[in-house]
Amino acid sequence: MMTPDKIKELLSAAFADADIAADGDGSHFKVRIVADVFQDMRPVKKQQMVYQVLNEEIKSGAIHALSIETYTPDEWSKARALNLG
Repeated sequence: MMTPDKIKELLSAAFADADIAADGDGSHFKVRIVADVFQDMRPVKKQQMVYQVLNEEIKSGAIHALSIETYTPDEWSKARALNLG
């Protein structure tokens, strides 16, 4: 069974030095990743990078629904200042 900790572990291996949060239960999850690697990327490209890491779990059905939030450190600071995060 997939857990938020397992998702965080998978994402941490792919996104070194990122701030990663994962939440959810069963097969519905939400992740937030704050990483420098997202600098100058369009939102769709950021999400594609995350989906690539979790693709096997999505294909197997271990993850049925996934909400993804991706930020650069600057974007995350601004979002938190606006109480979006």
